[in-house]
Parts: sequence; structure tokens; C-alpha cells
Amino acid sequence: MSKKPYVKPFIKKQVSGRMNKFGCSYHMGYRDEIDGASIKEIVSRYGSPVFIFSERAIRDRYREVYREFSSRYPRVRFSWSYKTNYLDAICSVFHQEGELAEVVSDFEYQKARRLGMPGSEIIYNGPFKPAESLRTAFGEGAMVNLDSFDEIYKAESVAREMGRRANVGLRLNMDTGIHPQWTRFGLNLDTTVALDAVKRIHQSQWLNLTGLHSHIGTFILDPKAYSVQLRKMIDFMKVLEKDFDASIDYLDMGGGFPSRNKLKGAYLPPEVSVPPISEYAEAISATLLRHLAPGEYPMVIFETGRALIDEAGYLVATIEGSKRLPDGSRSYIIDAGVNLLYTSNWYNHRVELDRPVEGAYENSTIFGPLCMNIDVVVENVSLPPLSRGHRLVISPVGAYNVTQWMQFIRYRPAVVMVMEDGTVEQIRRAEQLEDIVSLEFVPDRLRNPKLGDGLPSGGAGGSTLGRVNE
Repeated sequence: MSKKPYVKPFIKKQVSGRMNKFGCSYHMGYRDEIDGASIKEIVSRYGSPVFIFSERAIRDRYREVYREFSSRYPRVRFSWSYKTNYLDAICSVFHQEGELAEVVSDFEYQKARRLGMPGSEIIYNGPFKPAESLRTAFGEGAMVNLDSFDEIYKAESVAREMGRRANVGLRLNMDTGIHPQWTRFGLNLDTTVALDAVKRIHQSQWLNLTGLHSHIGTFILDPKAYSVQLRKMIDFMKVLEKDFDASIDYLDMGGGFPSRNKLKGAYLPPEVSVPPISEYAEAISATLLRHLAPGEYPMVIFETGRALIDEAGYLVATIEGSKRLPDGSRSYIIDAGVNLLYTSNWYNHRVELDRPVEGAYENSTIFGPLCMNIDVVVENVSLPPLSRGHRLVISPVGAYNVTQWMQFIRYRPAVVMVMEDGTVEQIRRAEQLEDIVSLEFVPDRLRNPKLGDGLPSGGAGGSTLGRVNE
């Protein structure tokens, strides 16, 4: 009799309806509408998957956050972070509410100008700013925060060529107790590097330092970290005003406030683990008022993105198949994958059904439609038995997904907004084949003669220089 091979035992955590020290795990019901707009009707009109944004949720959240800060400190300004979500309609809502534009590339700068934002209401950040875009930004009076010594040299050269002195800010990084510490961007304040940069700017007849900028990280769950950041920036500002006769007009705090999303590995729900915005406002304003003399209040700028938009966004997807995995667990395949939900790498998004479903709940995995093993949208979620055609409402997904999504294997879907009056407007149509191939050319020697003149040609020798799309 042969000996059975050894099989390593494994333990699979089961949480469906079980008790733990925080109580039971319950399914939270279903969602068949967003702000009164029927999800079924939206899918019928715009297809599945589809992103849905709530105009009311955006405006209400911005006004709440602005009120918390402006009621505590007299000079506050918010600047919309374009990289978080740069759809024209989303940016337009925030600009209507009074936000500046915060951009981190020449592309985003051009997008903000296209929406009618004057250069004087644009903050230009990022580690790489082409010389031509600096020339535009200086000429239009944008707030430009320099990131490195090389960028100081570049900015000085551009200002010299323009024959005018340019106002600039300096980006700082520092230890605020947050790990990992963000040291890639800006110049370190805890060593002499930032001070050396100030000396270099002070020596230049073409640059004038008017602001300080710092962004300590993302999804910061400890409001005290901002107190440390601000205290260090204020102390540095006082040194500059005393030793270099500098006039600092603004302190740019960056962003990093969390949304009510659930980080992977977090045990507690976001309603418990994420502090309310009032705690951040109190920590920051108390530090400002403690360390600044009355009448010497600089403008404090926040570049908040995620905390303002995340909960306003939903992704509706449809189940296209289900199967049992070898370990016995249930899995579902939906028509939206990680190419659309980039943030599923870090968050366990909330999953709701579009209708009531009877049956026993069990731990399930939600896969996307991509022919890639990494296409796991939600690793572990408690769901009842579902069949093809059921829809899932995944949220919050308003931050970063429609800027970091990819055209990979499948087209990107439509994006709609439920307006304050309850109507539904399309703010980005679903992609089509022509959207993808319109930028491509086929060299003559590779053309299929059976296709005739149906494909754009790169011209003689395959060169596309100077040609426009046919």
C-alpha cells in the first residue's frame, strides 16, 4: 500500500454572519437608485459597466469641508487636485464652488486653462515642469512650486529669457511621524537642503520666493501629523522672513485627507477608523492660531482631492458568470475589471446589490473580465447566491479611477452625472474602436491589400512626421 502524499493544511477565514469582538457581520441591503435616479434606467440607456457621479454629493461634501476650515481660520483656500479626477464636468463643479486648480503636469495645466481657469488661479506642482510650460505659467501669473535644485535652475533660466522676475514657491518634505515618509518630492526641511535652496533662490535676481508647499502623504489617518507639518512650515517661514527678508504669502498644505474607504488589511470599518474632517480642521487651525501672531495670517491652501470626490462616485457592473473555486469558495465574473478600478489594489470597496436577493450569504471573490490572473476586483465579500444579470454597485470609487484607468483589453465605459435636479447627464461617452485606432498609422509595407485604403498610412518610408490623421 503506497503512502499518501503530504498535503500542507491551510486555514481559510470565514466571517459571514459570524460573531467577532466587534459584533456580527451583516449585509447592508441594496441600492437601486442614486439621488433618485434609477440604476436600472441608467444601465439601460448607457450600458454596463457605467460610472455614476452625484453632483449633490460633490457640492455638499465640499461645502462641509470648507465650512469646517473657514470657520476656524480666516484665510483658507481650496484648490481642486486635477490628478484625482480631471473630467471636465467634475472640475467645473469644484470651480463653480470657488476652488482653484491644482495641476501637476503641462497636460493638466492646459486642461485647466481650457476650462476657463486663468493662470492666476492655477497652482502648478509636480517634479517635472517643461521649460515651455514654465514660460506659460510665469507669463500668466500661476503659483509655481519648485521641486528640486535642477528645477530652480530651469525656472531661473526661463525667467531670465523672459526678462522678468518670477514669483515661485518651494516644495518641502519632512518627518511628521507618517511612515513611509514621502521624501521623493521637494527638498528636505529636517536637514540643510531646503535652507540651501532658499539661499540659492535669494541670490537670484530672477526668482522671488513667495510661498511654501508640502504634501506629507495620502490617506493620512492621524490629524496630528498635519499639526507637525504646519508647525515646521511656520517655523521655517519665520526664519526666511527674519534672515532673508522674504515675504511668504501662502502656506500650501497639500492634501492627503482620507475618504470613507476601507484600506486592505484594515479591521475596523471606515466609519470607525477614519476620523471626521472636523478633527483635521481643529488640529490644523489650532496650530495656526497658536504659532502665528494676529494680523500675520498667510493664506493657507489645501489641495484636497480624495476626501471631496471619492464618496460621490459609483461603478455599476453586471455579473456575467459564476463558478466554484477549488477551495470551495464562490466566485463571480463581472464586466468591469482592474483596468477600470485601479484603486481596488488598495481598497476593499463596498459592494451593494441592485435588488433584494434571498439566500444564504457566503464569502465570495469578484473577478473582472480581463484575461489576466491579477484581475481581482474584490477579494472577499459576503454575498447571497447571484446569477447572470444581477448588478453590483461598487463604491466609493470617485477618486483616481477615471484618471488612472487603462484602455486594456476592453473599452472604457460611459460616465454619467446625476444632477441636483435629478436628471442624468452623460459627462463622458463610452469608448469606441475609432477612439483607440485614430492615433495609429500602418506603414505602407505592412498594409493588407485586401483592406484597400481603409487604414491610415504613414506615407513613404513609414514616416508619420508632419502628417495628420486621415
